[in-house]
Amino acid sequence: MAGTVLVTGGTGYIGGEVVDQLLAKGCRVHTTVRNKQKSEPRLRERWPEAGERLKVFQADLMSDDGWVEANAGCDAVAHVASPFPLGRPKDKDELVIPAREGTLRALRFAKGAGITRFVQTSSAAAIAYGHPAQDHFDHTDWTNLDANVPPYIESKTVAERAAREWVQENAPEMVFCSVNPVAVFGPVYNDDLSTSIEMVKRIINGSIPLIPNMGICVTDVRDVAKAHILAIEAPADSVRDERFPTSVKFMWIGEMAECIRQRAPELSGKVPKRRMPDWLAHTLALFMPEMKQITGELGNVRDVSGKHTEEVLGFTFIPAEETLEVTARSLVERGIVKV
Repeated sequence: MAGTVLVTGGTGYIGGEVVDQLLAKGCRVHTTVRNKQKSEPRLRERWPEAGERLKVFQADLMSDDGWVEANAGCDAVAHVASPFPLGRPKDKDELVIPAREGTLRALRFAKGAGITRFVQTSSAAAIAYGHPAQDHFDHTDWTNLDANVPPYIESKTVAERAAREWVQENAPEMVFCSVNPVAVFGPVYNDDLSTSIEMVKRIINGSIPLIPNMGICVTDVRDVAKAHILAIEAPADSVRDERFPTSVKFMWIGEMAECIRQRAPELSGKVPKRRMPDWLAHTLALFMPEMKQITGELGNVRDVSGKHTEEVLGFTFIPAEETLEVTARSLVERGIVKV
């Protein structure tokens, strides 16, 4: 693969991995950040050999400034940038509007630059919510927004639907598809951690003394990035309008903790073994914003299948157990967690 790809949100966990893999393939990369003065030194530190193959542009999801320059000369866009808070915002529009408008802005400027390949980083949040009687999902499922889902879930669903509608109406020649990750884990490079990685951090540093009765699907950041790149490289007819969930398996938090104990026993001294009663989770949610998201998931199974992604894009996901071990070891190796 050669050419130039715009990766929005290059300082983010997924965006950084997409940049990393593109540079490793010999591509030129443009990436957008909200504050170039602050972010470019960090990016240059991570990829000191990139030189002119990596160009950094200041462009915000809610402003037109910088987007023409960022898109100029690019062959494809991986639109990764999107808000993802640890806590629940007071107003859902704090998430929904930037996610929707940012995606549409990225699409408009991509079309204006003549770019015809666009991969949106959506989420399993746009697939697996609002269906209380259902516990298995695939790429054909959509979150039900009439079910009063949390703001982050709504933001990802609204953004993906808006993008697909916009492409159909305004850029039918564009080869558009989405990558829909579940909870993303894997190696970390600094202490600016994603929400998913924060969970593993809290499991191994002892800040979660009891295991809540909830589970999540696991995927590896390296596979999420690979799916983006394969979607850019693949023949147009094989990926046009597709959705690519990246998901290995559903795991209860207790299973994740046990996995870390088994595969990295020297790191597991503070890993909890006892279960958290549901009533305690609800009580903690009164004082801890991040617990409010957990209480809505107590006892729920949302098993999203990644089989379609493997079949269409032609690769096999990294096993979930390997991903969790790598995550835990990486947090310790980077000095983010002390054990």
